[in-house]
Amino acid sequence: MAKRISDAEFSTTEGVAEWRVLFWGAKTLFETHDFATGAKLVAAIAEVAQSLGHAPLVDLRPDTVTVQVVTQGVGLSDLDLELARRISVIAAQLGLVSDPSAVQHVQLAMDVTDRPAVMDFWRAALGYVAVGDEDLVEPNFIGPSAWFQVKEHVPPHNRIHIDVSVPHDQAQARIDAIVAAGGRILGDRYAPAWVSLIDTDGNVVDIATWQGRD
Repeated sequence: MAKRISDAEFSTTEGVAEWRVLFWGAKTLFETHDFATGAKLVAAIAEVAQSLGHAPLVDLRPDTVTVQVVTQGVGLSDLDLELARRISVIAAQLGLVSDPSAVQHVQLAMDVTDRPAVMDFWRAALGYVAVGDEDLVEPNFIGPSAWFQVKEHVPPHNRIHIDVSVPHDQAQARIDAIVAAGGRILGDRYAPAWVSLIDTDGNVVDIATWQGRD
């Protein structure tokens, strides 16, 4: 049975230096340069997953393979840690280079006064499934997730904003890029868990990391 581990435990364990914890597990990206090599990597990952009885989420593209490890209903588990280690070994044996700075997870965050009613609306509209009392996800973890927080509407802020979960070592660069593009920091009291930034029309994005969270 899978045993839950903390984000910090995953991130600091030997053998997963090329993985980054985001919302909904940990990810990395391998540069394969061609589709056939990517398919070979995926086939090898499938064998390891079969032996562990625990499978990752894999996205095969013409020149990259992105892999996400997560345990439904748990978060990150000891099985995810072991799977990530073995996948890293396989990639190294194939001579593949990882680029964890290229991974992220995008989430829609909605401020609501009646969470069950609004969640039911968006679950039906998106064809998503509920995970707990606050989150909706696409059944195959394709596309952004949605998180609903109970909060009174305070004009002029919109009731929907975007959360972008990025590798912890890429957060400041992303924040700097937003500021350079005309945004401004709305609040950083929760940093490094997240920093809120706002555009000229009042739309908000939170740049989030696993650090600073329980």
